[in-house]
Amino acid sequence: MSAPDLFEELRPRATAIAYRMLGSVSEAEDVVQEAFLRLHQTLGRDEEIASPRAYVATLVTRLAIDQLRSARARRERYVGEWLPEPVVGEPTPDERAETADSLSLAFLVLLESLSPAQRAAFLLHEVFDYPYPEVAEVLGTDVDSSRHLVARARAHVRERRPRYFASARQREELAERFFAAAGRGDLPALEAMLAQDVALHADGGGKVPALGRTVAGRERVARTLAAGIAAMARLGVRVAIAEVNGQPGAMAYDDRHLLVGVLALDIADGRVRAVHSIVNPDKLRHLGPVSDLGLRLRGRR
Repeated sequence: MSAPDLFEELRPRATAIAYRMLGSVSEAEDVVQEAFLRLHQTLGRDEEIASPRAYVATLVTRLAIDQLRSARARRERYVGEWLPEPVVGEPTPDERAETADSLSLAFLVLLESLSPAQRAAFLLHEVFDYPYPEVAEVLGTDVDSSRHLVARARAHVRERRPRYFASARQREELAERFFAAAGRGDLPALEAMLAQDVALHADGGGKVPALGRTVAGRERVARTLAAGIAAMARLGVRVAIAEVNGQPGAMAYDDRHLLVGVLALDIADGRVRAVHSIVNPDKLRHLGPVSDLGLRLRGRR
């Protein structure tokens, strides 16, 4: 197999691992590019690689661990709540088969509370089905240590994110009703679709207006959402339903069809458990041209 064909075959898995490790599209792309550069250099020296798949997974994971450690220091200084960069569009069949809900913003936020090594071990074993010996080899540890890392991470995730079944169609129907109710300011209908402990998270990065802190509780979230969407509508912003990180969500556009923000819903047990709003322009540029509406609003303030 030629080098370009090999890179093309390995890139989807490498990108999937890097993005789930880092929660950043741009940082994941940098990590994958560096991994393939090193693979290319190794092949150029005619060094034998028994398994290019394992070699690239090891490079990507270790580079991502290093990147995550430095990124965490930056996130501690981040203005407001830090949320992952969203990915918009339907996952490929291969992605759907191996991701379940591991791509959701709610899940990626939860992974932030794990150590870099725990996060890597958990993703490799639980999401990408790497056996423990391979996890240990990737992380440069022994099998018992890799089992311990996965067990600790699994317990943490299960404690904070119980699993509920909801079909894709059920999620889509709920999202349609949700955005329709929010758009017309129907608070009773909106509240009926929210879990009692629902939380609204927003990431403006200190660059554009956004919630200063998380809003929690059915009534408060419903009022905040309805008021926010009404205010945006008065500014000419329209909302288009989209698939965000494999879950129902929406993209908000200004009157020039420039992207203002992305909303993602976390749906379980027939209710919306969380809403994530990303309006930081730096986290939207990979999705297309970004509006300056938020910057203009901040300037007026």
